Amino acid sequence: MSAATVPTAPTLPAEGRAALRAGVVGNWIDNIHVFLPVTALAPAMLVLAGPSATASTGALIIVAMLLGRPVGGVVFGRIADRLGRTRTTKVAIAGTAACALAIAAVPTHELLGPGTVALVLILRFLGGIFVAGEYSAAIPLAMEWSAPRRRGLMSGLILSMAPWAQASIAFAVALLLAALGPDHYAVWGWRALFVLGAALSIGMMLYYRRHVVDAPILHRTTTAPAPTAPAPSAPRPGLRSLLAGGWAPAFWQAFVLMTGLWLLTDSTVLLLTARLATDSSLSPEAVPLAMGVAAIAQALAMAAAGHVSSLVGRRRLLVVWGAVAAVLGPVLWWAAVHAPTLAAAALLAALLQVATVSAYGPIAAYLSERFPAAVRSTGYGSAYSLSLVLPALYPFYVPALEPLLGRDGTVIGMVVLGGALVVLGALLGPRLSPRDLDADLDTVAERGRR
Repeated sequence: MSAATVPTAPTLPAEGRAALRAGVVGNWIDNIHVFLPVTALAPAMLVLAGPSATASTGALIIVAMLLGRPVGGVVFGRIADRLGRTRTTKVAIAGTAACALAIAAVPTHELLGPGTVALVLILRFLGGIFVAGEYSAAIPLAMEWSAPRRRGLMSGLILSMAPWAQASIAFAVALLLAALGPDHYAVWGWRALFVLGAALSIGMMLYYRRHVVDAPILHRTTTAPAPTAPAPSAPRPGLRSLLAGGWAPAFWQAFVLMTGLWLLTDSTVLLLTARLATDSSLSPEAVPLAMGVAAIAQALAMAAAGHVSSLVGRRRLLVVWGAVAAVLGPVLWWAAVHAPTLAAAALLAALLQVATVSAYGPIAAYLSERFPAAVRSTGYGSAYSLSLVLPALYPFYVPALEPLLGRDGTVIGMVVLGGALVVLGALLGPRLSPRDLDADLDTVAERGRR
């Protein structure tokens, strides 16, 4: 490994530092777009969907983006491997901003009837495609610029932006509700949040245009192939090599791992938010506060998890965290939903998210280390996004399972299954010990393949 290929922290050029900053801030902005409907649209649902609005309406709006992300992960991941990470990121950011602005301008239910919700669903699906395009290119780019011993820390910092985004939205919604009142918020207050999200994306796009370039490891792969690499006329590896070719074992192992993490996300973030609003003693204004506190705790633990994985090894950390999620997660979930006060609900929700979804900490580094540069964005985007499809269908299978398992038992079962799949997926993968990780990404990927 040469310093020109993977610079150490003291010699990291300005473009590399810019890519790392953009990876962190950009993922916060991405997740602003992902989580806005979870909290921001709930108080405005009557204006958007009319008197027939139900909890399932809000769930479908969330699911629409989740189902768009597998499309974006595959399509934009392939584009990023062919045309470069930075160029692809800028296109995806522009699409995300456009979708957010369009949602801010949708007519009310009074003007468009059911067409309002249909329009929001279409825009959220398209937004999911573009958001997946962003993280499929920008996060591998940041990992390619990171020094080996700092990849875990950078991974934790980047992915911790998801709970920071949740906290930002929760506190912004609570503030706007208090300042504007429920009626004015439902008419236009929520729109301001979508406009703000679009403005943040536009600012990030300009930052990428002025300061960020692709890492040397990508240029090395595309312009100076090793002697054992395919001939220039041979097709570059793509989705087929992931699903049924040479990189299929790495993909399906990562798919199992990520399926478990998505089940934990849906049960301890999305479903917990909904159940605190419907099943707990908390007021509507208190729910975003409780989830905001939980998100902050999750963010801090996630950043720490990424760094610790570099000290103890990726597989060891994921196995232990998945086991803790399966054992402690159900108890904490039930206790949070049935907590008697806001303080108790916030504390228990925080402990729940630390014990479960904070396991995402090393995932940005882990998925980047599982695939070589020529297929890294395709592998990252596909494994991260295709795995969310089945968990994202929870609005359909949770009601069907409730008569059999009970209202609480169904979600608790999701938590147990999610933790178990994290353990299984990690055990199926390479050890990735600290010694294994002290190399560039392509070397780690080849070691993990053997």
